[in-house]
Amino acid sequence: MARRSVLLLVAVLIALAGTAMIVLYVQGIDARATKDQELVEVLVATETIDSGESVSDAQEAGKIEKTEVRRADLVEGGLSSTSSISDLVAIGTIFPGEQLIPKKFGSLGDTQGGLVIPDDKMAVSVELTDFERVAGFVNPGNEVAVFGTALDPVALLPDNKEQKLGSITRIVLTRVPVLGVGTTSVSSRTTEGEDGATTEEVARTILTLAVTQDEAEKLFQADRTSELNFALLTEDTKISDQPGARLGDVFPEIFRGQP
Repeated sequence: MARRSVLLLVAVLIALAGTAMIVLYVQGIDARATKDQELVEVLVATETIDSGESVSDAQEAGKIEKTEVRRADLVEGGLSSTSSISDLVAIGTIFPGEQLIPKKFGSLGDTQGGLVIPDDKMAVSVELTDFERVAGFVNPGNEVAVFGTALDPVALLPDNKEQKLGSITRIVLTRVPVLGVGTTSVSSRTTEGEDGATTEEVARTILTLAVTQDEAEKLFQADRTSELNFALLTEDTKISDQPGARLGDVFPEIFRGQP
């Protein structure tokens, strides 16, 4: 009888412990959900802050105001005060509604024509269409990866004969910072189709990147010999230098047995 009572007591204790663990788990979920919904203060731009414009000038012009956003919507590093950037200038255009973060500001003495160039890098520019630059979502302060698509490159064999290698897309630069976004111009592009030639207006924008010498050489080579596409990255984006993709990788059932 005593043994049965002990077992019953143990079972009750286990049940209570399990219930307590479930309650704590649910409370933890509620706490995390509540934290994400919590309102926090952050500084945002109310008007466009131009590259090279000082924080003090932007404040005097009423271009910066404090607002509240959900913690889940707070950009990493979002500032609630200008105290840490009061003597700095914008290193690129900051658009209305953008949250202010430290990496978008730098020292006026380090700027070159409105750009803040890292000491170990140089600034280079390429011209891209809206499609190639992520539909216009790339802004100064962002980081991008650069992909190149070489259409039917040709290799010269030892006997001086040429061999087509087949088109290939691969990464050119894995992660580089954007220093500036230039003005957008419109050019005409004509394509040949079954119904004849079609002309369309294409918006093109100059993007300026911070790169090393090796990265600049790769970028210029790819820009001259292939079609470039940029990919907008986050701090957690995983990206690496890989062999790339050929048509056979995209359509294996069609190109099986071909390079």
